[in-house]
Amino acid sequence: MAVKYNQWKALLAMSKASLIGIVRSPSAVIFSLGFPLVFILVFGFIGDNGISVKVGVDPATDTASYLYKQLASEKSLKLVSGQPAAEMEDDLKKGHITAIIRVTSRPAQGNVPACDVKVRTSTAAADKISLFKTILTGIIYKADDVYYPRGSIAKLEPVEVLPGRRYRTIDFILPGLLSFSLLSAAVFSTAFLFFSLRQTLVLKRFFATPIRRLHIVLGEALARLIFQVAGAVLIIAIGYFAFGFTLVHGWSTFFEMLVLTAFGVIVFMGFGFVVSGIANSESAIPPIANVITLPQFLLAGTFVAVDAFPSWLQPVCRIMPLTYLNDAFRKIAFEGQHLWNVGLELGVIALWGVIVYAVAVRVFRWE
Repeated sequence: MAVKYNQWKALLAMSKASLIGIVRSPSAVIFSLGFPLVFILVFGFIGDNGISVKVGVDPATDTASYLYKQLASEKSLKLVSGQPAAEMEDDLKKGHITAIIRVTSRPAQGNVPACDVKVRTSTAAADKISLFKTILTGIIYKADDVYYPRGSIAKLEPVEVLPGRRYRTIDFILPGLLSFSLLSAAVFSTAFLFFSLRQTLVLKRFFATPIRRLHIVLGEALARLIFQVAGAVLIIAIGYFAFGFTLVHGWSTFFEMLVLTAFGVIVFMGFGFVVSGIANSESAIPPIANVITLPQFLLAGTFVAVDAFPSWLQPVCRIMPLTYLNDAFRKIAFEGQHLWNVGLELGVIALWGVIVYAVAVRVFRWE
């Protein structure tokens, strides 16, 4: 009696072999894990130091004056001293420093210190000079309040501070990099794999076996799904333990991010099937895949929030599926929402999946 061929056993065997091949592929590991980890480490070590203004100190400055000491204690200012005047002037013209400040003391009136402040800047530092002026003015006003108390048109009550979570740089960057790594890995690996299987006639050899076409696709997809989810675990773990990435509800948030990761990989693999179907040569795959991935990398809120783009460009950004995956990751990780709270984002991504797989069915070639 003939033994019935087990399609699912064949599927798992293909997935195992494909997964071993992915792990042994340096390019797959580098593009899926290496690049995102490098970016996370860079942004993680940069931290949340904010914007700092580099200011040169004129050699004639009285460093013992009250105003200079206040400037030196300001965290957002980086004072540069000890340079020759000519070198400092050259740095100012090149925009390496925002301004050159000179503080000279005048004779004190009783216990009240007095000084003159001269600031020089250049057009090369136009982007930060306003911030420096604001900081300097604030320090002077604070000193005036200490030594010259006066009435005011209004009394400022103490600022009320409500409890809340601190939004770190890593809380914005990590979800974006995780999403993009899923997109790029799913598109490139799927496109190269099935194009190679077709060109090397491996697919035809598969057809000589009882395994069905659907199970061939599912087997390869399962291997990539497992690899990408494992990569997401590593990326999230490094962000959480090394840089304090926020997981509001702990383990439940972590598992919801993994579910979202799997959902994103499944949808994005559809783009890879489309690319492998329309590419006529292996060299044509990168340009076609980059047309899909690069605009989303730049415009879908990976490094810069979509709201920061010009108003005419934002509707374009809102069309891209990566934008909604980024938003969903951030809402779940930082805002504490759940998968059922990000229905709009999941719906748009799913709609893209339906469209892409419908196109893939038409353009994908088995031979």
